[in-house]
Amino acid sequence: VLGKYSPPFLDWIESAQFTTSITDPTTVLRGADHWLAYLGNASMWKAGWMLATYPVFVLATGVVAAAGVAGLAMRSLPHRAFLVGGAIAGLVLVTAGHTGVFSGLGSEQVQTFLDGTGAPLRNVHKFDLVLRIPLFVFALTAFISIAVFLANHFQVENSRKRVALKLSHDEVRRLAALAERERIGRDLHDLLGHTLSLIALKSELAGKLLARDTAAAHREIDEVSRVAREALSQVRDAVTGIRAAGLAAELASARQMLESDGVHFTYDLGDTELRTEQETVLAMVVREATTNIQRHARARRARVALEADKGIARLSISDDGNGNAIVAGNGLRGMRERVEAIGGSIVIDSERGRGTCIAVELPLDIAAPGEQSAGARPSLAGS
Repeated sequence: VLGKYSPPFLDWIESAQFTTSITDPTTVLRGADHWLAYLGNASMWKAGWMLATYPVFVLATGVVAAAGVAGLAMRSLPHRAFLVGGAIAGLVLVTAGHTGVFSGLGSEQVQTFLDGTGAPLRNVHKFDLVLRIPLFVFALTAFISIAVFLANHFQVENSRKRVALKLSHDEVRRLAALAERERIGRDLHDLLGHTLSLIALKSELAGKLLARDTAAAHREIDEVSRVAREALSQVRDAVTGIRAAGLAAELASARQMLESDGVHFTYDLGDTELRTEQETVLAMVVREATTNIQRHARARRARVALEADKGIARLSISDDGNGNAIVAGNGLRGMRERVEAIGGSIVIDSERGRGTCIAVELPLDIAAPGEQSAGARPSLAGS
């Protein structure tokens, strides 16, 4: 009825030849077969114009259509006969009137029908729904499945990398501790081996001279005392070097751990003399803080700095990570307890999106007898 009594202007604005001129199979599968999108500019329908003409969208819709066709070709597809039948029916309905390189059978008769009695059906893109249901629903399912597979794959790979990284860090710490023990053993052997042998020899000589020449025996005993004092001084110097190497080794291990995880790490230690327990505490604080940066902060940069001013040693550890509300776990609680046990204080400032800063202050009081180092520790700097 509508075909017989259609408004007269309908024949002037569209015809079957025009509405089917772009319904070749490739364009139909891409979903760009609406004739309004091809009127020559984007003023009528910008989204359709972009979908039909922009190379990026042509490629993207082509990939989606190819994925849908590939999915329908799978023999293991559930309800395959229904879905493939629906896709073929939809494709035939939309492309039947197309004339061109891929002309359908009886396309001219179809156009005559659409220009006459079938005028209400002249916009053949109305049948797209029959094709889209099996084609793009499967394509969407396929893309979601691929996305889930890739997400699971990357999660497994990241888990493996984290395990491998942890093993690497543990191995670095083990090798560092082993190297430190070997260095201490060599130093003690070199320092004390000759000295103790000399003390033993002179003590034996003094014992032999005691009955024959008392003055010579006293001279040997005095020499034993002098050599013992020199050995004590050498041991103190060695202990100073061992204490400095403790914090330095911890910083080297922290750099290895953070930079292997993509975090740029720098440190700067000034000429600050610390007692043994103070350096041990600061080394433990550095270890706990840098471990937290690697595990939780998602930072790109981290820095450690130690300085002394007016009898106070200040250690700061900062990063530019995500920051967060501080939850006092075992690690943070342990840091605070160690620092406060030697008369220091610790402040942890963390704000979401602006990173975390840990500030430790320790009083540089006079060391106990026998612990005062022979000189200032040399500056350690890393960048």
